[in-house]
Amino acid sequence: MKEYSPIPLRKFVAPEFLFGCGAIPMLSRYIKNLGVKKILLVSDPGVVNAGWVSVIEKQIRDTGIPHVLFADVSPNPRDCEVMTGSEIYQKESCDMIVAVGGGSPMDCAKGIGIVCINKSHISEFEGVDKIPLPGPPLVCIPTTSGTSADISQFSIILDSARKVKMAIVSKILVPDAALIDPVTLSTMDAKLTAETGMDALVHAFEAYVSNASSPITDLNALRAVELIRKNLVGMIKCGGKGEEADNMMLGSLLAGLAFSNASLGIVHAMAHALGGFLDLRHGECNAILFEHAVNYNYESAHEKYNGLASAMGIETKGMTDSQIKKALTESIAELRYDSGIRHGFSALGLKKEEIPLLADYALADACIVTNPREALKSEIEELYAAAF
Repeated sequence: MKEYSPIPLRKFVAPEFLFGCGAIPMLSRYIKNLGVKKILLVSDPGVVNAGWVSVIEKQIRDTGIPHVLFADVSPNPRDCEVMTGSEIYQKESCDMIVAVGGGSPMDCAKGIGIVCINKSHISEFEGVDKIPLPGPPLVCIPTTSGTSADISQFSIILDSARKVKMAIVSKILVPDAALIDPVTLSTMDAKLTAETGMDALVHAFEAYVSNASSPITDLNALRAVELIRKNLVGMIKCGGKGEEADNMMLGSLLAGLAFSNASLGIVHAMAHALGGFLDLRHGECNAILFEHAVNYNYESAHEKYNGLASAMGIETKGMTDSQIKKALTESIAELRYDSGIRHGFSALGLKKEEIPLLADYALADACIVTNPREALKSEIEELYAAAF
């Protein structure tokens, strides 16, 4: 008889969110209900050029509430940008933040909020549960199907001096509301679609095998894998419109609900190190590392990876663990290749002599704690080298 093992105690947090066509026009209702006096709108140049900032500004103007725009946010949001945004927020006497864009504006907006209320430099909040007081009301509107910053309790900010990405983790960072409308995906180019889609897939995989997973996060993670595997390449081909885009946005949302509550693993720890040190694109780093990390982790969570293989559409009946691992890593590599990410880190400027330092950074990242296999520095170095 199998020994009974009780379900471990876990918490699950998520913001109020609206999902589907017509979510964006609901912004004005949230603004009115919150009774605010002035709004800081946070975005980035790419989202401005795509036209979504003007759409959101119209929604704000319709309420009669004044706003100020802060759009000087980099693809890897920097500590100095958070501090500049917080200065604008306080100078303009704002009392609410609206973020529109991918993970960069949303992570920056979260940082701005906690800095303004807690009156400290953003670096003071690095780590888990280091934020004393909650920030002002925050509504997030995602324009990519990948980062899920709109529903997560994470904010990733680049420490410019150290060239290290700080992982700030707290339920205080969960936005008050997320307005998730797949129409925003229509302005993503193929490269951004591929990178954010692979990022979402890694979210789901790492949450599912995390040592902090739960039955609730597992359900979200597995469904996310199914949706992303079936729709990513089709979405790239159709230009972010139609059923594939809707399914990718749903997959991203479900993956976000999973990782926000189960955390992540070695792929994100290593990708954060790369993004901070070389200012590389986060989703691209994840995609390149992905299959190598699964191969590395497999033996420590083989039953869970077998479940992920099934979610990826692999017929595992009658296969040995070794065969499933091979089929799974090949399936991931195939999806990455079909998505247009066909290079390694050497093409992005990484030098082999930089790998030991990156391994140190990865070992210090908060995401490494929930990886199913405890990693040695030498093993992380080998993974970087394998993806070279």
